[in-house]
Amino acid sequence: MTMHKHLAPIFMMALAVAANAQQTWTLQQCLDYAAEHNIQLQKSRISEQEAAQTLEQSKAALFPSLSASVSQSLGYRPFQKATTIVQNGMATTSNKKVTESGSYGVNASWTVWDGGVNRKNVEAAKLQGALAETQTAQQLNTIQEQIAQLYVQILYTTESTHVNEQLAKTAQQQLDRGRERYNVGDLARADVAQLESQLAQAQYDVVSAQTQVAGYKRQLKALLQLDITRDFDVASEELSDDRALALIPSKESVYNAALQQRPEIRSAELQTQSAALQLDIARRGHLPTISMNAGIGDSHYTASEDNFGEQMKRNLNGSVGVSVSVPIFDNRRTRTAIEKAKLQRTTAQLDLLDKQTTLGSNIENLWLQATSAQERFRAAKVAVESQETNYELINEQFKAGLKNIVDLLQARDKLLSAQQSRLQSKYTAILNTQLLHFYEGSELGM
Repeated sequence: MTMHKHLAPIFMMALAVAANAQQTWTLQQCLDYAAEHNIQLQKSRISEQEAAQTLEQSKAALFPSLSASVSQSLGYRPFQKATTIVQNGMATTSNKKVTESGSYGVNASWTVWDGGVNRKNVEAAKLQGALAETQTAQQLNTIQEQIAQLYVQILYTTESTHVNEQLAKTAQQQLDRGRERYNVGDLARADVAQLESQLAQAQYDVVSAQTQVAGYKRQLKALLQLDITRDFDVASEELSDDRALALIPSKESVYNAALQQRPEIRSAELQTQSAALQLDIARRGHLPTISMNAGIGDSHYTASEDNFGEQMKRNLNGSVGVSVSVPIFDNRRTRTAIEKAKLQRTTAQLDLLDKQTTLGSNIENLWLQATSAQERFRAAKVAVESQETNYELINEQFKAGLKNIVDLLQARDKLLSAQQSRLQSKYTAILNTQLLHFYEGSELGM
């Protein structure tokens, strides 16, 4: 019992550590979880299942249909006298006031030939199934891109927060030093007020950055379909500067690869094929339709003098038939369907061209942002080193009373601007380079 008392706190602590560990998400964990739980993706997968059911129904339309029917009726003639009733070609004399009758039948029908429309409908259903799959893949790509953008934005803002926190710490030290100099009469009260304002601004920048991080995390949490009670945080990591200087693939190679595997292009191509198939189906409206039908039936009637078995034997009948329907004049329905199908085919072709142009524009934009961000990052690194040296020098001179408060604040603003520019260009280069690789067919990853 004593051992259990000692083990219980250890066990609870282990659970707490595990819970905290589960609250930290890597980018890959976010992507995997969203792929499984995002509501839009789940709805898209339901559309795939609906398309599969439509395909099964289209296949079933190629086979005969079979139906059975049973009919029972009860008749009452309160003033009935002996009379002759004709049923199923047989005359029956009866004076029964209450009679019961029943009929039974099995019927089958089969469209032998409808111009090939049913078989084309099967092909169209297959295309719709493939189209539903590409739409799911397109939805997944969109969500993954949004997750990657938010994740990188969180990393960028978090690192920016650290910069602001360091500046706030330095501002506090400067204020403490300024108050010491003020107490000995070496600094004016107005200068101390400026140092206090600098510290307040630095603290505000920290809070503002923290708020931005929380906002981005909330957006990412919403994409993952995590409710408000679920704790969430991303894995704290600062990407190395080398990642920002990684080799950028050429926009031409990315575009050529994207044309082969991007789902939005595949979707537009399937839409074009589907429109062409619908035009073929519409043209078959001019062709005749051949159908076969067969049936077997039986009946009985209590007003008959024959018993049930004898009636069922005599009334058993079967039939088989063939019908041919030739369209001659259908008030232009077929012609209108053909013309509309032609217009839909043209629209699908234009949509494919538009998707290809949009894809090329997106890739070129990513490439331009990545290359320009790399150049800005190289320049910003040099600027940060220069401004850090300048700020440290002025800060030491301020402590020694050789620089005034204006020089210190200007140096601080220049350093902050350089650091923010470096961080922004760094993460912009990393994100856009990763998105280019994603368009090329690689998986997203930081």
